Amino acid sequence: MATKEELTAVLEAFLKDREADYERTPGGDFVVTLPGTRKQKTLANLVIGDHSLRVEAFVMRHPDENREELYAYLLTKNARMYGVSWSIDKAGDVYLTGRLPLASVTEDELDRILGAVLEYSDNSFNSMLEIGFPSAIRREWAWRVKRGESLQNLEAFADWAGN
Repeated sequence: MATKEELTAVLEAFLKDREADYERTPGGDFVVTLPGTRKQKTLANLVIGDHSLRVEAFVMRHPDENREELYAYLLTKNARMYGVSWSIDKAGDVYLTGRLPLASVTEDELDRILGAVLEYSDNSFNSMLEIGFPSAIRREWAWRVKRGESLQNLEAFADWAGN
């Protein structure tokens, strides 16, 4: 089994080789910025533990509305996901979380797991917002229209937010 120092070197080499945007925390963990299209960016924490690599990515704060509907939407996706699953914290904030056995941490597996985090976060983001924040989106839309502000970052909701 690889040591924490060896795994740290694997992670660092992987991220540098791919010119990934990342930082090291004071505790030695990695925070990787994954750029998206629907969700501007997702921060993925990689934490090397004694027996596993923990992956944690904040995706969205707790929904204002339709909590049960949003959580049901996410749970139905969990069975088809690779390496991570949807979870919530005590406040109801939404995360992607997962664990890899230390022996499974290779550059190929890191690529798959970070790709999964980005795909799930980015591809689900607008649907999550539609379910959890419809009133806020409609209010923002109306406010911007009234003031003549740009609707560019709300275009994904144009079919229902302006009604």
